[in-house]
Amino acid sequence: MFDEVLAALGWTDELEAAFTTHAERGFEPARVVAEHRGGYYVRSARGDHLAHARGRLRDQELWGAMPTVGDWVAIVDAPGNHRAIEAVLPRRTKVSRKTPWLKAEEHVLVANVDTLFIVTGLDGDFNVRRLERYLVAAWDSGADPVLVLTKLDVCNDDGVLLEAEAAAIGVPVLAVSNVTGEGVEELRALLRPARTFALLGSSGVGKSTLINRLAGRELMPTGGLRKDGRGRHTTRHRQLLVLPGGAIVIDTPGLRELQVWEGDVEEAFSDIAELAAQCRFNDCAHVTEPGCAVQEALETGELDDGRWASYLKLQRELQSVRRRRGSREHRELKRRWKARAREVRAMRRYKNRME
Repeated sequence: MFDEVLAALGWTDELEAAFTTHAERGFEPARVVAEHRGGYYVRSARGDHLAHARGRLRDQELWGAMPTVGDWVAIVDAPGNHRAIEAVLPRRTKVSRKTPWLKAEEHVLVANVDTLFIVTGLDGDFNVRRLERYLVAAWDSGADPVLVLTKLDVCNDDGVLLEAEAAAIGVPVLAVSNVTGEGVEELRALLRPARTFALLGSSGVGKSTLINRLAGRELMPTGGLRKDGRGRHTTRHRQLLVLPGGAIVIDTPGLRELQVWEGDVEEAFSDIAELAAQCRFNDCAHVTEPGCAVQEALETGELDDGRWASYLKLQRELQSVRRRRGSREHRELKRRWKARAREVRAMRRYKNRME
C-alpha cells in the first residue's frame, strides 16, 4: 500500500505499477508541486524538496518531456539536500500550448489534471473568441472542461452569459462572484478528495481569489483592482495546493496569449462539425459548393459569422504549427543522427589506435 502523503496527492495503483522499474533502481516517487526559474519543488513521502531536472530530460525538451506542475516524477538524492528528477512518469492528461515565441515547441502548462476550470470574467474583458481558443486546448487535454464565469456581481448583461454558454457547447457552465460568494458552493460541490483541478485563464480574472474562496482562507496572494476595474496580475508561477477537503488545485499565472498546439477544434466547435456532416458532398470546402449546410447556416444566421471565422483561424493556426513542428523535429533528429555518427567514428578511431 502506498504512502498516505502520496495518496493524498492522487497516487494510484496504476502509478504504482508504472513506477516499478524506477523503484528497482532505488528512485523515489514524488509529484511536482511548483515550478520556478531556478527549478522545481517536489513533494514525496519525505516532504518537500527543491529539485532540478537531469540533462537527459532537457535533451527531450522539444517533445515536451521537461517536468511541469502536476507531473509524477522519479527522484534521487542530490548534493545540498536537493533532489534530481531522473524521469517523468507517463501523463494521463496534459494542457499544452505552442511556445509564445517563434520556435515550434510544446509548452506543457500542467499535467495529470482531472478537471480543467477555464476561468474568464464577465466584465469588460470578456472575449468569446479567446474563450473558444481556451476550449480548443481544454478538449485536447484529456481533462474534463468546466467553464467558470467570474465577476457575476458586475455583470448586468444576460447576453454575455448566453454568449458564453453558446460557445461552450457540451461544457458545464458556472457563474460565480468572488465578492458576494454567489455560485461558489456549486463550484465547491464539484471538488473531490485526491482529484486534481487546474484553473486556467487570463490575468485578472480572479483565479487566485477563487481558490482562496474555495479554501476558506488565504492560500494565494491576491492584488486589488486596477483603475479600469480589472484584477491585477499576482500569480507568478504554477503551484499545486491541497484544499482542506482534500481536493488538489493548481493555480496558474494568467496567460497573455494561448497559441494552440494540437487542439481539438472539432470538439470545441461541435455545432460546425454537425453542420458539415449535413453537406451534400463529403469533401465540401464550405465555400461555393451546392448543398453546403455551413454556408446555408451562415446565410440564415443560424451560424454566427464571427464563430465561423474563429473556427477557420484556429484550423489554419493548427496546420501552420504542424508544418513548422514537423520541420523542426526533422532538423533535430537529423542533428542528433549526425552527432551520433560522429561519436561512432570517434570510437572506431580510438579502437584502431588501441589495436
